[in-house]
Amino acid sequence: MKNSRFTATLLAASVALTLVACGDKEAKKVATQVAAKVGSEEISVHQINQLLSRSNTNGASPEALQTMGKEVLEKLIDQQLAVDQATENKLHRSPEVVAQIEAARRDILARAYIQQISAGIAKPTSDDTKKYFADHPQLFSERRIFNVQEIVAANAPGVADLLKSYTSGGKSLDDIAAALKAKNVQFNGGSATRAAEQIPLDVLPKIHALKDGQSTVIEAPQAITVVRVVSSQASPVAEAAALPRIEQFLTNQRAGEAVAANIKQLRSTTKITYMGEFEKGAAATSAPGAPGSDAASTEEKTKSAIEKGVSGLK
Repeated sequence: MKNSRFTATLLAASVALTLVACGDKEAKKVATQVAAKVGSEEISVHQINQLLSRSNTNGASPEALQTMGKEVLEKLIDQQLAVDQATENKLHRSPEVVAQIEAARRDILARAYIQQISAGIAKPTSDDTKKYFADHPQLFSERRIFNVQEIVAANAPGVADLLKSYTSGGKSLDDIAAALKAKNVQFNGGSATRAAEQIPLDVLPKIHALKDGQSTVIEAPQAITVVRVVSSQASPVAEAAALPRIEQFLTNQRAGEAVAANIKQLRSTTKITYMGEFEKGAAATSAPGAPGSDAASTEEKTKSAIEKGVSGLK
């Protein structure tokens, strides 16, 4: 047998790990998609390539790729040995393992369907990405890094108005904390350094408008936050560096919106019956605007997608 080797096009998933077998008389080279056998089980080149595709192989030389491939093969051999023993011990029949296998199957199928939807989304144009750059100077041309202090209190009746009166009156965060304690209002405090892209997009304009030493109150369904900008520094991002990341963000955002719309449509055309203990709360959570309703959940998903997308613009 000659040593197996990887072709130079590994990243395009077209690598063939070739084993060369010598015939008894003609010594012909026979290519195979089997990388190794563990007992009677085969480990394929496809399995190796699949795992390698999840690794960071950018810029790796053919020699490095070959080494990585061999390391992956050894891990797959170890895994197959463990699988064989689990099967021999009938672990694959235990209720817990059966449930985990079924959960993995559902997850894989759901992700495959989402990927299918995402693949059909048109990529943003150059004009789209440039417009996003121009429309969001806080993230790019006017980007800042903020040192902030925060007080976070539960969104109870009257708390927002109370905090707004304190900040508009010029009270320091120490004074606000003392006042909240005196009124038995539960809160947490802290400080942090955050770049613009680490701040939720719907909140960023409010923070960006603050000068050093100024404070604002941010309201959310569950909490009220007082944010004070202790100091900040300009750290702009050039258009050339930003555009590829904006393209990826917009692509992800559009895919997320398409998936959410598709699932919403499927919900509207599929009979969904809640059973047992879940039946009681089903009517309340499905009401328009309710915390678990489509409208509310879609809003939360969109916000989450934006936050995750913007965080990728570092």
